[in-house]
Amino acid sequence: MKAIVCKEWGLPDTLVLEEVPDPQPGPGQVVLQVMAAAVNFPDVLIIQGKYQYQPTLPFTPGNEVSGVVLSVGEGVQGFKPGDKAIAFSAHGGFAEQLLVPAASLMPMPPGMDFDTAAAITLTYGTSHHAVVDRALLKAGETMLVLGAAGGVGLAAIEIGKALGARVIAAASSEEKLAVCKEHGADVLINYSSGDLREAIKAATDGKGPDVIYDPVGGEYAEPAFRSIGWRGRYLVVGFANGEIPKLPLNLALLKGASLTGVFWGEFVKREPKANLAGMMQLLGWLGEGRIRPHISARYSLADTPQALNAMAARKVTGKVIIKP
Repeated sequence: MKAIVCKEWGLPDTLVLEEVPDPQPGPGQVVLQVMAAAVNFPDVLIIQGKYQYQPTLPFTPGNEVSGVVLSVGEGVQGFKPGDKAIAFSAHGGFAEQLLVPAASLMPMPPGMDFDTAAAITLTYGTSHHAVVDRALLKAGETMLVLGAAGGVGLAAIEIGKALGARVIAAASSEEKLAVCKEHGADVLINYSSGDLREAIKAATDGKGPDVIYDPVGGEYAEPAFRSIGWRGRYLVVGFANGEIPKLPLNLALLKGASLTGVFWGEFVKREPKANLAGMMQLLGWLGEGRIRPHISARYSLADTPQALNAMAARKVTGKVIIKP
């Protein structure tokens, strides 16, 4: 089979497309023919050795996949060759085939296409864990989403609206904000062309948001946190900006506010039943039309470095899909 291989830590252009042996399932494992694999910002970090964990070189990046079961190992129940499935794996997704534990698979709902199936696991899983589980967002509350046009940002907007909240989307261009509006955002803030604190103040009548969803970090974190409402919850989701902010903790004291960490990958490992319940709620919302992944581009397997470069340059809205 063909696979994208990371042989050395570096930027996307260092990745190579190679012929590698077909995987064989061991006990409890499944081999999936990859029909679609989603690109996520952690993919850009992991190939540079900058993510929370580092695989052993060489490895194939990509962790969000949909496909068809090719073979199953001893003891696997619930899946058989020919079944359509959604998989989340630590890595290995940017390839024609993926070897995963059966426990990492979910059946694809009837009628779902492969691209949508590949686009729902990490981004929507992360945002559901953040907004529903960690922030406990309630109907009638206000949530500010930074980096709102990205995959997790759009997912957060839709989840917030599904819960009955008012959602403020902040992004760096009018084009990105137009996408946020299409996905349900109530108020739009272009933080590249104005004062973020003043815009938040105007959007909330001076009260500040109840929840701030931040997958970006960097220079906008402190002005956003200074604007948070009383008993507000600030969700630390990631650092797409590349800079980990250093927030003055007196701000949390003055607002009675909470800084809340969000690490969906670890949540999946430690609380698999809670994660499964969240995914089932997401699939229900998908069936009802409350959420709908925004897929902005599709690339061939050979063009995976181009997809990752677009992600690194923050030129992506929603999700980008690799089609092996």
